[in-house]
Amino acid sequence: MKSVSTVPFSGTPAQEQELRDWIGANKSAGSLSMSALQKAQDIYGYLPYEVQKIIAQELEIPLEELYGIATFYSQFRLTPIGKNKISVCLGTACYVKGSEKILEKLAEILEIENGGITPDGNFSLESCRCIGACGLAPAMMINDDVYGRLTGDELKDILAKYQEGGYDK
Repeated sequence: MKSVSTVPFSGTPAQEQELRDWIGANKSAGSLSMSALQKAQDIYGYLPYEVQKIIAQELEIPLEELYGIATFYSQFRLTPIGKNKISVCLGTACYVKGSEKILEKLAEILEIENGGITPDGNFSLESCRCIGACGLAPAMMINDDVYGRLTGDELKDILAKYQEGGYDK
């Protein structure tokens, strides 16, 4: 089950207008639910309740229908992505070498669950199936930076590179 964000929604009037204009321009194309959700995620980065409500109103469909689509397809996010996106590989090579422990340690350090975001919006944490660094297993990525041969002991130092003023938790 996808989690719901604890970070307050911070959409702008310009974003809302862009979404409404797009829906208005494409409404005659027929069933727009999937396309509208994709466009909204492009605009906002994720699909908060407030945005789903706008889409439901504009398309004149039940909010429950949109929510069902958003939670069924893995491409959609109901929570925002942090400024620094951490992806821990749980592919076979990484998993066998202990990546699940790395994920657990990061969750403990950041005080968030897999799929969550820190309250300050600086980090989001999620597992993934493969980052293409099998020779460095266990591995993770923060944004576009790859870290491999992780033991868990280096995680606070790695996070400090992305945390203004260091990471002392």
